[in-house]
This record gives sequence, structure tokens and C-alpha cells, in this order.
Amino acid sequence: MSTKVSDHVLARLREWGVEQVFGYPGDGINGLLAAWGRAEDQPRFIQSRHEEMSAFQAVGYAKFSGRLGVCAATSGPGAIHLLNGLYDAKLDHVPVLAIVGQTHRTAMGGSYQQEVDLHTLFKDVASDFLETVTVPEQLPNVLDRAIRTAYARRCPTAIIIPGDVQELDYSAPTHEFKMVPSSLGMSESTATPTDDALRKAVEILNAGDKPAILIGQGAAGAVEEVQHLAELLGAGVAKALLGKDVLSDELPFVTGSIGLLGTRPSYELMRDCDTLLTIGSSFPYTQFMPEFGKARGVQIDIDPHMVGMRYPYEVNLVGDAKATLQRLIPLLETDRGGRPTDREWFDTVCANVRRWHKTMERRAHLSADPINPEYVARALDPLLPRNAIITSDSGSVANWYARHITMRPGMRGSLSGTLATMGAGVPYAIGAKFAHPDRPVVALVGDGAMQMNGLAEVITAAKYQDRWTDPRLVFAVWNNQDLNQVTWEMRAMEGAPSFLPSQQLPDVQYAAFARSLGLTGIRVEKPEDVEAGWRAALEADGPAVVEFLTDPAVPPIPPHATWEQMEATAASILKGDADRGSMVKQGFKAKVQEFLPGHGRK
Repeated sequence: MSTKVSDHVLARLREWGVEQVFGYPGDGINGLLAAWGRAEDQPRFIQSRHEEMSAFQAVGYAKFSGRLGVCAATSGPGAIHLLNGLYDAKLDHVPVLAIVGQTHRTAMGGSYQQEVDLHTLFKDVASDFLETVTVPEQLPNVLDRAIRTAYARRCPTAIIIPGDVQELDYSAPTHEFKMVPSSLGMSESTATPTDDALRKAVEILNAGDKPAILIGQGAAGAVEEVQHLAELLGAGVAKALLGKDVLSDELPFVTGSIGLLGTRPSYELMRDCDTLLTIGSSFPYTQFMPEFGKARGVQIDIDPHMVGMRYPYEVNLVGDAKATLQRLIPLLETDRGGRPTDREWFDTVCANVRRWHKTMERRAHLSADPINPEYVARALDPLLPRNAIITSDSGSVANWYARHITMRPGMRGSLSGTLATMGAGVPYAIGAKFAHPDRPVVALVGDGAMQMNGLAEVITAAKYQDRWTDPRLVFAVWNNQDLNQVTWEMRAMEGAPSFLPSQQLPDVQYAAFARSLGLTGIRVEKPEDVEAGWRAALEADGPAVVEFLTDPAVPPIPPHATWEQMEATAASILKGDADRGSMVKQGFKAKVQEFLPGHGRK
């Protein structure tokens, strides 16, 4: 039997080491689906409930495996559905390949059913590489380049294969004009800055008395070097949310997350430092960086396209984080000449971290109606296995993930960092489970995101649970019947009360839905049952949904908030929506003051 184009696509994916493709069927990829049947499901086709979820699962797989995530969809609506997940990959710099069908070549341009201009549709999200395969000889080069580009530039790429092309007999490019041969594989490469640039960076870093380090996901391969550098300089280390799992939160000088969802010690670190070193991060919120002119800056990033932004750095070092630090640290040590670190600054940073942990513990145990959402995350933290993978959705739950989950060595965690899209938490967790079937995975999700698309993907988890050697996959839902992050943004930023028609959510029985699928479902309605709920979910012999009825009136207070700002927010709430939640009633101001950690009336 002849080899079809579709057969060669799957064979080439296998040669690249692709083990699964996340997708949803449709007649635009019928040729590929038939090839999957002939290939005995290799690479494995993982069926989601929606193409957007396929793309998110591919992103989650790529984030937690370090390998290429692949998704597939039919023409027209299927291809359109991929976009949000692919933009998540683009903005968070994740290697993902999308394979999409198209109407037959004979019908193109004829306003045929499901005919969409896919090049126009994908030209931004897959701007690094996007191509349509029109003849078999074109295929190996297009597919290989798409994969190599996704890896090299850490981005989404896309190839479009019309339905009739999928059914053609495959023939390789020949040795003649107008043919482009191809080959498999690519070697690893390591980029480092010039010696002159490193010397300039050393001068800046050693001149400061109050150094701060900001790390992102680009520092993930340089854990030992970052820790050694922080101890050498006497620096505090703040983390962008995508870098939360890079360095252990158990280290005394790690101040935690930075930004609106960040910690008070990270805010203080940036406010008071005189030297800033940013490693592998394009954290976008300039207002959380040092005041311009107050701190000298050095940046390390592997992508020259991403350097020089966010802060007026004096030196921008383009190179791999680990390789660059391995060259930089000896120069720093030599230049310092044994000069001891200024312990006063370092001790202040560590003291701020200790005070913050106490504040978070106190906030988590404040009363709420019915359950304090911070306590839900705080109760999970000590129960997490040391090899756990945690995903978080967007919304107020991301605050509790950022502030209450302690990353320890061996743990992993991520969320939609730059796109900050709702609906990524559950499919990320499924993608992570396929990347590491032998590790426990916990998804932290708000009820808004769970209603948006998470419930349907619990069906996917139920379908594939027998593929995973470790049965633990927990979907935790903060059920507060409110689109809570936007509600608080309206109150704090717009001075407006909660607009119930847009913000209020129905009380869905998430645990009961899980039980209807034969999974573990747990509904927790009282604070005293929170820990038991977590334990039951983590001890389940398969996927589990545990929902906590939480108070929507517990404020996700920004780390830089002042008492005066919160007082103004309180006045807005008391004026407009005083009937919502325990903390917006008579004692609201006193309660907010309790939740305002160490800010006071300064």
C-alpha cells in the first residue's frame, strides 16, 4: 500500500519524538485521522472537548515537559478555536505546533463550506512560521522547519494541509531545481555575551549596596547559579509569576512573586534597591520596578528581541541564563576581591520575608463567610507532595496561588502569565499529566473559569485516567458565585460597586458533576472541613473535583496598597453593594484593615 501524505506527517512527528497530539476531529483532517488508524494511534491522538482546550493542553504539555506541544484541528471553526491557546503559547514563549486542515484545493476561492482564509487568521499568532502544503514534495521541509522554529524561537508555528493533499501519495523532494530537501533534528546551542559586556555588568553589580534580582521562567535552567549569585551579592530574589517555580520559596532571601498579585517583600525589594539584575523575565509592569534613576540595571535574556524593555538597563546581556551566569560569577568574585557582602541589606530582606509569611498565615485564618479563600490555598500548601505540579487559572485564585503556595525543590507550577486568559488551569493540568503521568497534578480554578470550559475538560480527564501511573489529578474550585477579580478591579480602580448582571455566577454543583462521571467529588462548605477535603482529593484513586464555598468579599489586596486606598474602596462597596458577602456589611472597614498586611496608615 502506498504511503499517503497524512501517513508521512505522522511518521515524521514520530521521528521528531512527538508522543501525543492534542486535537479534535473534523472532516477537514479526515485524511490524518485515517492515517492515525493505520498507524495504530502513534503518536497518540488525545481528544479534548473543544479545540481551544487542545491548544491549551499542548501549551501545558510543552511548559511542563520542555518538549514540543502539538495540536490538531479541522478547517474553519476548528482552526479558529485554536487561536486563544496558540496566543497563550506565543505570549509565554512556548514551543507549540498546530496542524490544521483546509478545504480541498479545487474548492478554494469558491466560498466553500468551512473555507476560511487561514493564512490571514494565523499570520500574527504563528508569525514565526506559517505555511500551506500544496504538493507532497513540499511536506518534509515545511514540517521540519515548523518544528525547528518552534523550538528555536520558543513560539507557536502552524502548517495547513488541504484535505485532498492529505490523501495524495507521498513522494519525497528530488535532486533538482525548485525542490527543497530537508533533514531531521537540530543541535543544542548556547549563546553568551561578549567579555566586554560581562565586565560592564560586573562593574554595575559590584558597585551597589542594595542589590535585587528579578527572575522569570528564562532562569529555570540556572537554579544553582542564581542561588549562588544571590548569596554572593547579598541580594533578595523576586520572581515573576512564570518564574515562581524556578527558585525555592524556602530560601530566606526569596521574596516571592512580584506585581499586582505579588508579595509585600517583593514590592519593598524593588522600592528600596539600588541595583537590579533581571534574569530571563519580561515582566511587563514597570510601576513595580525601581523608580527610574534610583537603581542601576543589568538584564540577561536569551532573546535579543526581548532585552532593553521594562526598565532603563545600562547593560543588556544577550545569552543563555546558565551559561552567562557561569561566566559572570567568577568575574564578580574576582572583582570583589573577597569584599564581604553588606549584611544589613540582606538581613532586612530576609526579615521582610519572615514578616510576610506571618502576615499570610494570619490572613488565612481570619474568619469569612463561609470560607476564607486564602485559607483554602494555605491549607493545601503543606499537603502538596514534593514532586507536585500545580496549575492556576486567571482570576482571584491566581492571587492565592502566588502568595500562599510554597514552591519547594522538585515542584513545578505555571499559569497563563502574559495573556492571563481564563480557562487555562484545567487543560494545563491535563497537558501536565500527559507530560508527567507519574506525578500528582493539582489545578487551582475559580468558578468562572470552571463554568467557562473546565467542567467539560473534566470529561477528558475521566476518559484518559487509565493512561497515568500516578492517579492523582485534583481540580480544586473556589466557588464564590462571583467573577471575583474583575469585581474587585471595578471597586478598586473604577470606584464602582459590583455590577451583578455581569459579575454574579450561578451556584453549580461541581462535585456532583464529577460524581456523575464516576470520579471523586467533594463539596466543602465549612472551614473546619477544608483540610479533610484536600486530603480526600489527594488520596483519591483517580481524578477528583473538590469545591470550596468561599467568601467573595475577601479582598485580593495589591502589595503596594495603602490604608487610604482600601478605605476608599470600602466606601464604594458600602455605597453600592453592601448586601454581598460578610465583609461588605457593617464591619467592613475593620475587616479590610485586618486583611491589609503590615501597611497601616503610612
